[in-house]
Amino acid sequence: MHRVLSAALCTVAAVAALALSACSNHVAKNSAATESVPPASSSEVANAPTVPLPAPEALVDVLTRLSDPAVPGANKTDLVQGATPETGAVLDKYTNALRDNGYLPMTFTAEGIAWSDQNASNVMATINVSSANNRRFTFPMDFTPCATCQGSWQLSRKTAEMLLALGTSPDSTTPATSSAPAPPPGPNPSPSPSASQPAPVPAPTESPAPAPAPTS
Repeated sequence: MHRVLSAALCTVAAVAALALSACSNHVAKNSAATESVPPASSSEVANAPTVPLPAPEALVDVLTRLSDPAVPGANKTDLVQGATPETGAVLDKYTNALRDNGYLPMTFTAEGIAWSDQNASNVMATINVSSANNRRFTFPMDFTPCATCQGSWQLSRKTAEMLLALGTSPDSTTPATSSAPAPPPGPNPSPSPSASQPAPVPAPTESPAPAPAPTS
């Protein structure tokens, strides 16, 4: 009887040991799988944009209005980040320079729009510009959400300063014409002696003398 009880206890102990070993291995595998997935950092969650990227048309509209001479500069200040009422005069000067140099009208296309790696709320885009005088340019430009006009975009201050400096630089204006008078024309060359003398008149040819009349 004692031997039978001992054998039964040994069997129960062995089964329990196997079950415990299997459970511990299962828990260890789950723990390892859990530890292999790194948690999302707080900075990634905080910097994730909460709005979709702007459509290309939204950025093109900013540049089209900015270069439109029919729109006063005072009505364009919402297109530039941090613009003041005094910025309107600079915008007028920019548009006038484009017009005087034959660039207007200008057409724009935007591509490669992506979130900026410098400012999480800004977007970067490659802007292709075509002008009326068949000039083509490509600029990387930075846009930021408009703080005073919900849902709209504007040029970042850095991009606006670069663009306005290019448009109003001395190299972009029409070169001034020289004010020095043209030199007076030189005297007419004197005619050559052969040209001043008339051509010789050919000598007249003598006609033959008439034949004498016959005598009777």
